[in-house]
Amino acid sequence: MRSEQIRIIQYASSEYQQELNLRDEVLRKPLAMNLFSEDLSVDAHDIHIGFFSDEKLIGTLILSPKADYVKMRQVAVAVEARGKHIGSKLVQFSEQLAKQEGFTSIELNARETALEFYLKNGYSIVSEQFMEIQIPHYKMTKVLV
Repeated sequence: MRSEQIRIIQYASSEYQQELNLRDEVLRKPLAMNLFSEDLSVDAHDIHIGFFSDEKLIGTLILSPKADYVKMRQVAVAVEARGKHIGSKLVQFSEQLAKQEGFTSIELNARETALEFYLKNGYSIVSEQFMEIQIPHYKMTKVLV
């Protein structure tokens, strides 16, 4: 039987290194980019969340606290783990955590290819299409109740 757990990833830990590798594999390599060439110092101030299956990281997302909201970013699920609602479970966990931390809304920049996923999870499009890391995105928000 598989052991599944969603938990906070400590910055600069071995689990954080797994997170970086997953983010690079899922979010950057398909765009012929390299996560490790980016300035990752901002990660030190963020909340990192991981979905682990038998201690292997197969999904991650980051919450970046802002003044009165939190920004969700770098949502990634391993290719072999897709279609198992891991992304939705990560999003739900992050929303509960954000509420516990006193935030009232979440904002994110969704890739055009992920719009349906976020719409199904209760997010609303609040901007025109814009380009970020060379691909179309939309700003989306959700009020936490």
